[in-house]
Amino acid sequence: MRSDMMKKGLERAPHRSLFKALGLTDREIDRPMIGIANSANEVIPGHIHLHTIAEAVKAGIRMAGGTPLEFSTIGICDGIVMGHEGMKYSLSSRELVADSVESMGMAYPFDGMVMIPNCDKIIPGMMMAMARLDIPSILISGGPMLSFENRGRDVDLITVFEAVGKVKTGAMSPEELCELEGCACPGAGSCSGMFTANSMNCLAEALGLALPYNGTIPAVHAARVRLAKETGMQIMNLVKLNLRPSQIMTKKAFENAITVDMAFGGSTNTSLHLPAIAREAGLKLPFELFNKISDRTPHLCSMSPGGPHHLQDLDAAGGIPALMAELARKNMIATNVLTVTGQSVRKNIKGKKVLDPNVIRPLERPYHATGGLSVLFGNLAPGGAVVKKSAVDEAMLKHKGPARVFDSEEKGIRAILDGKIRKGDVVVIRYEGPKGGPGMREMLGPTSAIAGIGRDRDVALLTDGRFSGGSRGAAIGHISPEAAEGGPIGVVRDGDVIDIDIPNRRLNVLLPEAELKKRLAAWKPQKRELKGYLRRYARLVQSANTGATFED
Repeated sequence: MRSDMMKKGLERAPHRSLFKALGLTDREIDRPMIGIANSANEVIPGHIHLHTIAEAVKAGIRMAGGTPLEFSTIGICDGIVMGHEGMKYSLSSRELVADSVESMGMAYPFDGMVMIPNCDKIIPGMMMAMARLDIPSILISGGPMLSFENRGRDVDLITVFEAVGKVKTGAMSPEELCELEGCACPGAGSCSGMFTANSMNCLAEALGLALPYNGTIPAVHAARVRLAKETGMQIMNLVKLNLRPSQIMTKKAFENAITVDMAFGGSTNTSLHLPAIAREAGLKLPFELFNKISDRTPHLCSMSPGGPHHLQDLDAAGGIPALMAELARKNMIATNVLTVTGQSVRKNIKGKKVLDPNVIRPLERPYHATGGLSVLFGNLAPGGAVVKKSAVDEAMLKHKGPARVFDSEEKGIRAILDGKIRKGDVVVIRYEGPKGGPGMREMLGPTSAIAGIGRDRDVALLTDGRFSGGSRGAAIGHISPEAAEGGPIGVVRDGDVIDIDIPNRRLNVLLPEAELKKRLAAWKPQKRELKGYLRRYARLVQSANTGATFED
């Protein structure tokens, strides 16, 4: 056993003494030791209940003859840090989570590990660590929050964000907003639409790193606790089989995950996280691959924020296994790849059926003929830009308009809420990329403000930052190279005409080539005073088309 390095032999008597100080018996020390990375805290509603999940995992491990040893990681809630300086620490925390789990997994040679995340950056951070450590590992999330019915419609966190703009324009009263904020997030779980957290939890399942239904069983359902116990028992099987992430995280498995992502119309942030995870596994997922898979994958699920359905609806419709079975019906996914069940995808989805064809449409009747995400290229985004096209109004798929340029999120959102953005404008928010922010802040505030004032059908938003999985409208992010690296977005001026062509995946500023080159030659980087972690992060991080990974 790997853990023998810290517990076997005469020389390890001091080590055993320390384990006994924890209350462990000789029998517990002799058993396989399983590390549990738990990101529970009292700050994130998606993580408030993770101690319950961890206890269930431990029960499963003990039932299967192992010894669980739990440790903690940090976790940041994108919703709570949205719109202020705290958001700079969200994406950047992904690397801290990966580093901390790697550090624990190397310092303590566990025989296997269970990862317990639930929200945005913690999930990919833990999967990155799984790839680095390459010991038997499995992920179990805390599950999605339920949506809530208010005044005859299902509401969620995004409803509240968009309501702020409605109050600003007089379309909603402050009293109605107060009522909404009290019910839109009814309890524990990751926010209930197909936002980044739920997208990544579903993709962990599609990638083969979590048991079936990990992405969709609601946080408050007893089935989530049962799944946690099954996860605890299954890690012991993985240890016996020595089934490691490197055997699961293959190129075909990542292509499966991207295919599922396109079918359910996931968050644009998946195009950051999947390449970053793949990089740790020694693989490359270029932006072009997302377009290639999008072209061949129909969009089958209309999930909030772009559609009416929430995660509990997808779960009731058969979950990710049913969606994958539908895709497999026309050979759109590789079914011979291994998963943490110890079985292939083919065996995992055998007999799984779609239980609600309104939530998971058949391949013959998709919402859209191609996938939910697109990567755009052009003179404004030579390295690419990402849009959740399934959440874009048809009228905005092609758009030309004058640029309204802002060098920070705060300046942009202030102009939107003060009524200074007009029909047809293209709002450009720059110096918010991984290096320029630093930290690549999400722009849910601006996109929700645009939707809230009723401009999501005639105003576009471009940024070298990123968007929440809850954003909708013509919101194009991840523009690479970013402004802070001298990308073309850094030299756009007020009034320049921006040409957006999502169907043909083009994003251009309509300037003569000579004029663009002249501006780029004259560009100078902004000087910013940074300290602490953000200073180190800005020095190491690369643009979004790399997955915002660190330089080698």
